[in-house]
Amino acid sequence: MTAVAFLFLVVFARFFYVQIWKGSELRGRAIAQWTREIPVVAARGEILDTNGIVLATNAASYSVFVRPNAVQDREKTADALADIFELDAGSVYEKLVTARVSEWTVVRHADKETVSKLEGSGLTGVYYSRDNTRIYPHNDMLSRVLGFTSVDNVGLTGLEKYYEKFLAGIDGEIAYPTDLVGAEVDGKTVYSPATDGLNLRLTIDYAIQAVSEAALERAYAEYSPVTAQCVVLDPNTGDVLAMAEYPGYDLNNVPRNDTQQLNRLSRNNLVSDIYEPGSTFKIVTAAANIEESLRGNPAAFSLSHVFNSSRTRTVDGTTIRCWSDHANGKHANQTLAEALNNSCNPCFTDIALSLGTQTFYRYLELFHFGSVTGVDFTGEAQGMLVPESAVRDCDLARIGFGQTVAVTAIQLACAGAAAVNGGYYYQPRLVREIFSSDGKIHEIIEPVLKNRTIGEEASRLLAGLLEGVVTNGSGSKAYIEGYKVGGKTGTAQKFEDGSIAPGKYVSSFLGFFPADDPQYLALVIVDEPQGAYYGSVVAAPVAREIFQGIIDSKGILPYE
Repeated sequence: MTAVAFLFLVVFARFFYVQIWKGSELRGRAIAQWTREIPVVAARGEILDTNGIVLATNAASYSVFVRPNAVQDREKTADALADIFELDAGSVYEKLVTARVSEWTVVRHADKETVSKLEGSGLTGVYYSRDNTRIYPHNDMLSRVLGFTSVDNVGLTGLEKYYEKFLAGIDGEIAYPTDLVGAEVDGKTVYSPATDGLNLRLTIDYAIQAVSEAALERAYAEYSPVTAQCVVLDPNTGDVLAMAEYPGYDLNNVPRNDTQQLNRLSRNNLVSDIYEPGSTFKIVTAAANIEESLRGNPAAFSLSHVFNSSRTRTVDGTTIRCWSDHANGKHANQTLAEALNNSCNPCFTDIALSLGTQTFYRYLELFHFGSVTGVDFTGEAQGMLVPESAVRDCDLARIGFGQTVAVTAIQLACAGAAAVNGGYYYQPRLVREIFSSDGKIHEIIEPVLKNRTIGEEASRLLAGLLEGVVTNGSGSKAYIEGYKVGGKTGTAQKFEDGSIAPGKYVSSFLGFFPADDPQYLALVIVDEPQGAYYGSVVAAPVAREIFQGIIDSKGILPYE
């Protein structure tokens, strides 16, 4: 009796294990054995500019599958597939005969015209389903920002990667009843629809992006640099209106077989690379000085202060020189306005040393140097800043005019915006809205005010001084008659292996307009231009062209 009870318990336990504990898993296995699924691929979300112009979309395409066990005539099927899709018949036949998988993919992203040849062919075990091919209507425009997807439509770089979880969607499937070897049989077909991905509305303005890319292409043709780059911001929100780099690459023809070239072309240097900014950094030094002067700090220089006219300063036994030889009274009796106009290095050395490490570093922190801006893009660098505890006077002196400090372009552009927009530091953003194809808003990404840098009065005074740089100083090639343009040029020598690289420069210009109420700010960087190399000659005209393009496209009237 005891033995019978024991056997009963064993049978009951097995029944419980199979039916209850493992029931769900086993039912799944049974369904998998007696059904085959055709994927219903979700449409990837579109990417649009701020005005609704489509920058990334999808074209209808098809994937073709074969289930070898369901193929009745393998030789005929191999020949037909090879003929339709331009494949090797022998290779297809070998797969049909030897493949140990229940299903394999013949082709991806085939067009409708080609796939339609399957209809009426009488082939068994061959199926196709709708797929999507990612299309970029403007080819190489915004290539380093948009990024690209894999053949499976997974974002690999750029915004395609950063916003993958929104763009991707969820695939569905069509489940067909089959026999044990995978041949389709009569029965109920179950359709599970796909959920399409969400769309992105960028802050990028197509018109501004177009004029920026055209200006960079012309600069590249004239000066043959390594790259020509620019970022255009709305200084009052942190919106990135344009982010361009030349050369780019055709997003519809990605060089996937050349990894080195692909990595080089797809890298967004404006976000991921750092460089010594040179004299454009003097905007930050001047901003700190003006703010401290207004606060009554005796270490700061007033706007009427006249700087020492010597060409050199000696700090910690090292000599710092101005780019000018100061001959014939050049750079003599300079105020801060004139020091900005002339881009005189010793004057900004004086400012940094006078303010002192603690005060100057406080402003560097407020302007977010040495830390990321938080832009919505993968791979942002944080720049390089000597730790405050380790900085020497000679380091501080050079930081004052943009050496011994390394920044990203987006970092410097945001700092420049915060210096002239009233002192408000905004986190930059590339996407403003995420929404579904029916127009329903999923998420609005609002501007983020991170902190104040300087006060309204200091910002207003600084913007006026920088307008003078364009009207009367080194930025004159950015001047546009009838419009108040402000800005600062920069020319920085490049370093390689710890020493100056002869003949290699980074030419730049950071400008904005209108100077009395900034609405647009542009940072132009030309890396290793050939022939001319001063920022005043190479980069300032590019900024002027971009600003003129904005004026023309937006119909901005001149001031009266």
